[in-house]
Amino acid sequence: MAHWPDGIGTLHIGTAAVPLEVAASYRARTRGLLGRDGIEGALLLTPAGSVHTFRMRFPIDVAYLDRRLRVIALTTMPPGRLGLPRLRSRHVLEAAAGAMAGWGLAVGSQVAVSTSPHGAVGWGG
Repeated sequence: MAHWPDGIGTLHIGTAAVPLEVAASYRARTRGLLGRDGIEGALLLTPAGSVHTFRMRFPIDVAYLDRRLRVIALTTMPPGRLGLPRLRSRHVLEAAAGAMAGWGLAVGSQVAVSTSPHGAVGWGG
């Protein structure tokens, strides 16, 4: 299983490259997208099996990823909701509502994460 520090990187979906923020520490995961008016790209919460949108200002797309970074579930959540925990989920991607469809992300999609200029990491294991 891949481990990343808090920071920035790139989410790779097929041939698409999406700006990515990584929230790996408890503090960064707890803050998430709270207090923001939007997000460019996506936020990766790791490890994570569920999310909520309490105190959020905008609806979000949520993709639940297994340990191999394959999408196991997708949903759009308006503010003020509690998402169902996904037992096989190890990571959660969040983005502005509608963004994931624009990237071609679907259940079964394989993604990769790069956090350095040396290429994609985190294909699983």
